[in-house]
Amino acid sequence: MIQSRADQELAASVIKEFNQAAALRGNFETHWQEIAQRMIPNEVAYFNAFNQQRSQGEKRTQFVFDSTAANALKNFAAILDSLLTPRNETWHQIQASDPSLNKRRDVQLWMEEVNGLLFKYRYAPNANFASHNQKNYRALGAYGTGTLFIDELTREKGLRYRYIHLAQIYFMENHQGLVDRAYRYFPMTARQAYQKWGDNCGPEICEKAKSAPDTQLQFIHCVKPREDLDVTRSDYRGMRFVSYYISVQGQILLSENGYNTFPYAISRYEQFDNEVYGRSPAMDVLPAVKTLNEQKKALLKQAHRIVDPVLLTHDDGVADAFDFRPGSINAGGVSAQGQPLVHMLPTGNIQAGKETMDDERKIINDAFLVNLFQILNETPTMTATEVMERVKEKSILLAPTIGRQHSEYLGPMIDRELDLLARQGMLPPMPRALIEAQGHYKMQYSSPITRSQKAEEVAGMMRTLENTINIVNATQDPSPLDNFNFDKILPEVATIQGVPYHWMNSVEDIKKIRDQRAQDKQVQQATQVAPGAAAMISAQAKQTAANKQ
Repeated sequence: MIQSRADQELAASVIKEFNQAAALRGNFETHWQEIAQRMIPNEVAYFNAFNQQRSQGEKRTQFVFDSTAANALKNFAAILDSLLTPRNETWHQIQASDPSLNKRRDVQLWMEEVNGLLFKYRYAPNANFASHNQKNYRALGAYGTGTLFIDELTREKGLRYRYIHLAQIYFMENHQGLVDRAYRYFPMTARQAYQKWGDNCGPEICEKAKSAPDTQLQFIHCVKPREDLDVTRSDYRGMRFVSYYISVQGQILLSENGYNTFPYAISRYEQFDNEVYGRSPAMDVLPAVKTLNEQKKALLKQAHRIVDPVLLTHDDGVADAFDFRPGSINAGGVSAQGQPLVHMLPTGNIQAGKETMDDERKIINDAFLVNLFQILNETPTMTATEVMERVKEKSILLAPTIGRQHSEYLGPMIDRELDLLARQGMLPPMPRALIEAQGHYKMQYSSPITRSQKAEEVAGMMRTLENTINIVNATQDPSPLDNFNFDKILPEVATIQGVPYHWMNSVEDIKKIRDQRAQDKQVQQATQVAPGAAAMISAQAKQTAANKQ
């Protein structure tokens, strides 16, 4: 297929934008390379070589002598996964932005059903969310930046997730500091490219697909806000973001499409002014990691000298003829007075080396939150009050990290998921009240760490109620309880604790129960009063009869 001049200029423009984005992160790439060599040796990424291909099976552990940092990074990813997105829990709920709508039973049930669909398709086997989300958390701990690509399945309805390594993704922010441009630079073989784009690849790639199908070529996927947006159109030109696939070889526009929502969920662990990419715990402790590796090298040398010591002898000694086999007898090894003529070279204090290594390990484990979660295991005899205080401390220390992941990573990811499910017609009909409110919603996160952060509200309420009940029991005056509105307290406590909506009665159901209870009470009171009333009527009748006589 012959490219038009406009398409050629567009492809050249995208490649120029990509080169500008790539030029801005040279210092980061050097930093990332050092971290990858020492903490993820099996996934060493050559950030400064534009994904140049390396030989399969090559040795990548030459920089690693101590595995503390690599293990701490794995633990860090597992900690974030269990705290933010635990697979066996419902870690978020959808709510209407208007608080009054959240009191409507139809809106509550619709939100709960949609929330269930999100978890159903997100954790479906072919979605591959769990494994790629874990990779994203590991990248967050190592490089400070993680990227997850969310799209729909091609052959069936559903969602599909893919972790994008930082060596392939380049992005830029808008004036509000939000990532709105992404350039993915990735390799494909000529055969794969032809399978995906066909004759749009151009004559050169098409020829390579036949003559040298395994030739590696480079491509760019560009996603950015559409400048010529036409909201009246229903095709990709009416979508907020434009999608271009470009072949670097020949500068060919392979395809143009669009997205309603940004398809890359990009998260950053910590971000500083005038920097687009994030910074990580690994960056903070990289000096400690390097020091620990050098200490381990020295310790191994010293341990080797202890196990297989260096011998010191006189020039006329007998060491050359020594037999080092077990049970051997070496004549001449001692003097006539029994003093040894062969000595070992002093090796120094190996215990001091272990202690300094432990200091570096503690710094590394602290940075990756490992020690923070060993407290409960190391002190199992803590009281319930002490446990609550520990949980509170964790919540305070992790609050900045959790907040950023909610706003930068999980929030945009859920927006993207809802958009894809809606486009595939997989969401139930929206209640009229929610349609009139234009479907505005917000996320209520209920992961373990979020619940622990909000647990203080519930604990404070329970302590206050307990004290109030003590006052009521002491004074026999129930009026202090009038300060509590339990019809507001209990639903909010249920929300904080992550109780499903359908487990709770609606306002109408509660009114019916209370009306029935009041009616039953009236019947009971009437039944209790009836015998006395009948006796009084009988007595009055007898008295009336006696008066007439």
